[in-house]
Amino acid sequence: MAYETIKYEVADNILTLTLHRPDKLNAFTGQMMFEMIDAFDKADADDDVRAIIVTGEGRAFCAGADLSAGAKTFDYAAREDRPEKANTPVMANGEIDWSHESVRDGGGRLTLRIFESLKPVIGAINGPAVGVGVTMQLPMDIRLASENAKFGFVFARRGIVPEACSSYFLPRVVGISQALEWTYSGRVFGAEEALKGGLVRSLHKPDDLLPAARELAKEIVDNTAPVSVSLTRQMLWRMLGADHPMEAHKVDSRAIYARGASADAKEGVMSFLEKRPAVYPCTVSKDMPSFYPWWEERKYQ
Repeated sequence: MAYETIKYEVADNILTLTLHRPDKLNAFTGQMMFEMIDAFDKADADDDVRAIIVTGEGRAFCAGADLSAGAKTFDYAAREDRPEKANTPVMANGEIDWSHESVRDGGGRLTLRIFESLKPVIGAINGPAVGVGVTMQLPMDIRLASENAKFGFVFARRGIVPEACSSYFLPRVVGISQALEWTYSGRVFGAEEALKGGLVRSLHKPDDLLPAARELAKEIVDNTAPVSVSLTRQMLWRMLGADHPMEAHKVDSRAIYARGASADAKEGVMSFLEKRPAVYPCTVSKDMPSFYPWWEERKYQ
């Protein structure tokens, strides 16, 4: 896929994905959704990509959904430019078939893909991020922000509701009370409040933001085993919904058993004893353990 709304750049085993509609404050479109999903597919398949940074071109991260369709912006069935949403199927009793692909939320399709990522994802939030511009960040593992960044879960002020699976992610990131305050009010707030509320890890001068994100990504790339990081990412995210620690114990046990017998574990121990940098031989594309994935894929129904 040739990208028109994002930039895909790999250097030093770090992929930088840049939202690239600067004249529109990187407003989110269906095309951007499809391009970002494709980019995460591409990154997962590339063993040279060890970490991913997502940022925005120009002065904004993402101003939210493109509102150029006016009053029809969120009325997808009425949008002539959204053929995949048109003709929403109606069942015999007159009810909309809510399980049909045509009624799926585009932001949710993207955040579910980020959730599935085999590589760690760092958000470098360089400017305003509202609506889907903030909800797309929630399944990213670590978020750093410019001091110029602003955030807003503005949905109730647009007559809609939070999307992009944010009713799942946001309370898990910042806690239920903070999540409710931000989504009830719909107000836009600054970077300091985002830091205090736990939405972002740290604040940086604008020119220091990407270097700080790359430094964090480089620490992962230079010191860890790729397969171990991929497994760890899925273990921690997926255990957020577990109903008992036994579920974690089952996965932990299989993972530590499989990894302990791997060439990576031998290299990790010997490099430590020999006081040298480790060179991990296993790759995500070929060496994930046989029990992976341990979950059943969830279908949209």
